[in-house]
Amino acid sequence: MAVVHFSKDTFQSGVLESKGLVLVDFWASWCGPCKMLAPVIDELANDFEGKAVVGKVNIDDEPDLANKFGIMSIPTIVVFRDGQEVKRTIGVQPKQALASLLENA
Repeated sequence: MAVVHFSKDTFQSGVLESKGLVLVDFWASWCGPCKMLAPVIDELANDFEGKAVVGKVNIDDEPDLANKFGIMSIPTIVVFRDGQEVKRTIGVQPKQALASLLENA
């Protein structure tokens, strides 16, 4: 499954109104650590296909979403369950740590 790219137009329906788990990577194209994390996010999308939605929000394209969720540092990973934030982590994380976030949500 491919990573979903959320915008202000799709975030409500794709994340906040979604049933189940959604992992959202808040990132920017100029962010070195974000680029390092990108392949891990892609792998998680494949590993959790059918169990969770894995998506991204480019904070440069969607500053309102970044502000709404208080994103101060990137990359920030936020896990939502049934539209509610349940977990958050900041910075590059190993794949297993992010997989655990989803599994324990």
